[in-house]
Amino acid sequence: MELGKLLAKLRKEKGVLQKEVATYLNVTVATISNYEKGVHAPDLNTLIMLADFFDVSTDYLLQRTDYRSSINTLNYHLSADYTVSDLMNTVVELDPRNVQALLDYYELLMLRNSMKRVK
Repeated sequence: MELGKLLAKLRKEKGVLQKEVATYLNVTVATISNYEKGVHAPDLNTLIMLADFFDVSTDYLLQRTDYRSSINTLNYHLSADYTVSDLMNTVVELDPRNVQALLDYYELLMLRNSMKRVK
C-alpha cells in the first residue's frame, strides 16, 4: 500500500477529517489531500508528527513493519527497569530453545489470564 493510501486509511479509522490533520500539522487541507493522493510526500518532521497523530511508528508509516505501536508504547515502562522495547530486544536475542520456552510460558500466562476473567 502506498503511503498516501495508508494515511487516508489511518485518518478514516481515527474518524477525523483532513482539516483536523491539517490543523495538527499546521498545513493546508490541500497538502493533506496531496499526501493522500500520493502527489507529494511528507518530509521527515511531518512524518514524525503524522506517526504521533495516528499513534503508530514511523516504520509502520513507511511500511517497514506491520507493527503499529507508537514510540510511546515502545517506551512504556513495564517496571522501573524495563520498557516494552527492552523486552522486545531481549526476545530477539534469545536462542531457539529459550524462544520456545518463552512461547510456552506466554501461552500459560494467557490461559491463566483468561481463567481469571471467567471467575
